[in-house]
Amino acid sequence: MAPPTSRRTGFSKRAQYGTFLGYVAAFAGMLAGAAVLVVAFINKDAFGGLRGMASDVAAPAGRTVAAGRAGAQDLGAILGGFLTSGATHARMRREIELARTRLAEAAALADENRHLRALLGLREVPERPVAFARMIASTASSTRRFATVSAGARQGVQVGMPVRTPTGLIGRVLEVGGSTARVLLVTDPESVVPVQRARDGVPALAQGHGDGTLQLRLVNLGLNPLKPGDVFVTSGSGGLYAPGTIVAVVVELTRDGAIARVLGDPATADYVAIYPVYAQAAGMPEALAPPPAVTPQLRPARKPAPKPEAAN
Repeated sequence: MAPPTSRRTGFSKRAQYGTFLGYVAAFAGMLAGAAVLVVAFINKDAFGGLRGMASDVAAPAGRTVAAGRAGAQDLGAILGGFLTSGATHARMRREIELARTRLAEAAALADENRHLRALLGLREVPERPVAFARMIASTASSTRRFATVSAGARQGVQVGMPVRTPTGLIGRVLEVGGSTARVLLVTDPESVVPVQRARDGVPALAQGHGDGTLQLRLVNLGLNPLKPGDVFVTSGSGGLYAPGTIVAVVVELTRDGAIARVLGDPATADYVAIYPVYAQAAGMPEALAPPPAVTPQLRPARKPAPKPEAAN
């Protein structure tokens, strides 16, 4: 029997060369990927053009998918509206009738208020802010709650002026500098704001908790009439805050009031408006100062009258 030869056939050589070239290509690809990764790590904008080109190439497909998704959503909304249109129209008709009734009542109340103001000689307070300012900073980790705004004495800001955002009251001016002012937020434990429930005028006092909430304490103790979702506005008592400014909404009931969440969040406010003190803007007389203490003056003791001498 002849010994087997050690020479490979042509097919086996092609397979060997193919395997070798495959390993070489894989190793070169790994080196190229590592080089690209290093370059991208060092210079993040090196392949910005390539990424832009890839985004441009994939944009038509993305727009097509987005259009299909929007069309499917619109079709679902159309079908759902067709099935619920009757009930929705009936509900909207009832709401419109109720809104008309409430609008007529509100118009009657506004007319009555105008007559009462004319009778009492009161005038409307102009809702004109003294200055608009940017919220520079506000405390977030301290138990005290202060904020700094970019308006001060040069802009006409004075101590005690209310500070508001479009969503509600945030506090009052505590200290005034030349171009900045320090604001005592309503959530500070030292802040107390007279408020009332918006729909029926139930009076309460809103005191800060220091944690972003307010403690509402009812003025008239008794059965707690508050409910979660009740909105409280300033009552105008004390002459500092104008009545009707939104303050907070009730989130939890307590024994003598409720816990409320402030609607004017300084953390999300970029700009604020500073308004004049309500009593000064309305032309109300300032509160009388306590009379000065009177120091009692001691009268000199009267000398006793001389006794008449006895006749000898």
